[in-house]
Amino acid sequence: MKILFIQSTPYHNRDRLVKKSRLYFVGLAPAILSALCPPDVEFEVCLETIEAVDFDTDADLIAISGMGHAIVRSIDIAKAFKARGKTVVMGGYMVSLMPEEAAKYCDSVVIGDAEISFPALIEDYKQGRLKNLYDMPLTTLTYPTPDYGLLTQKKIGDFLPVQAGRGCPHACSFCSVYCLYKNKYYKRDIEEVIRDIKAVKALGYKKFLLLDDNIFSDTDYLLDLCRAIKDLKMQWLSQCSINIADHVQVLQAVADSGCIALSFGIESITQESLVHMKKAWAKVDRYGEQIRKIQAAGIDVSTEMVIGADGDTLESIKATATFIIDQKITVPRFYILTPIPGTLFFDEMEAAGRIIIKDIYSYNGTMAVHEPIHMSMDALTEAYWDLYREVFGIRAIIKRTLIRPQFFKQPLRSLFYLYVNLYYRYQIHQGITPNII
Repeated sequence: MKILFIQSTPYHNRDRLVKKSRLYFVGLAPAILSALCPPDVEFEVCLETIEAVDFDTDADLIAISGMGHAIVRSIDIAKAFKARGKTVVMGGYMVSLMPEEAAKYCDSVVIGDAEISFPALIEDYKQGRLKNLYDMPLTTLTYPTPDYGLLTQKKIGDFLPVQAGRGCPHACSFCSVYCLYKNKYYKRDIEEVIRDIKAVKALGYKKFLLLDDNIFSDTDYLLDLCRAIKDLKMQWLSQCSINIADHVQVLQAVADSGCIALSFGIESITQESLVHMKKAWAKVDRYGEQIRKIQAAGIDVSTEMVIGADGDTLESIKATATFIIDQKITVPRFYILTPIPGTLFFDEMEAAGRIIIKDIYSYNGTMAVHEPIHMSMDALTEAYWDLYREVFGIRAIIKRTLIRPQFFKQPLRSLFYLYVNLYYRYQIHQGITPNII
């Protein structure tokens, strides 16, 4: 039996694919799924952002996933393989949010985590009894060492992913993680995490991406994990809530263990917007102080923000650019707040009759689809691109990446951020929103 796993790439303006020569942030799913396969199953991987899909493959089973609006491409790939008579299964968080919709285009849908369901799906396929739906929630998060060899064959960056946990204790209304995990946080045994980090190190890598929806979800676990990571003398990156800045012991342990960058979903510089997004625990008036503490610990800051919440105005969106530049955020990313089906925000907007564009396949986080309170939809979309152009202007890039104290301590790292920002600038001028793929 042979399985072809495809990680789709997004469309740019629905007429051409987003392509890159190298994929820096590579997903862990295919390496885990390969490790879960029995010995008599051959598992191949296609990362469409950097390679072409082989529609003439001899694989028996086609497994497709896609991040965010790449799900549109996932559906097109599924249609193409179905037309060729192939058996197609689909999974991933977008599919899990809209399983009934995904089921229209494939033979089977995997909802949520696949550690239990994927081996069961393979066995059912072998026995000719493939189910339409697999929904087998985890009780514990554990799996064999990922098949990293599948990823190292590809044109990827200088780090590999290692997972610590899944889920988050917070309940932000727009967040798919909350919809899937409902405030649960599953963490792997530290011994298992360290096993995978050692596997990455054995392959010659000096850096890893610690995958976790919020690594700050369990401080005792994080402290223990950092003690174990420190002994391996590797660098790492991850994401968590910004209030890690308020816990001196934890922040120092993270820095001492080799963490060089953290990404934070700070969403908005308007407290009213955070309240509307069920994220009132974050305090806008403390963002500057918290970011400076994190940077002072030697950790670079990346941010994810959304615009278009009910507390946002055109003035606050303009002020967001000033905030990002003044705080010297090395890698900022922005999205228009979008009501993704399956999220609480979608339910709220639908109930209020504020979803204007009904075609969910047009949702890509770069254009307004719901009616904002303080501006028109067109004004919001225009403000979004103006924000990106301002933050990624040449002077702004230099100020955020080079003219900062960290440059003298880590000049090569700063130059790398300069390169990333210049590439993002190029994408923005092509009308492509920068993302982590």
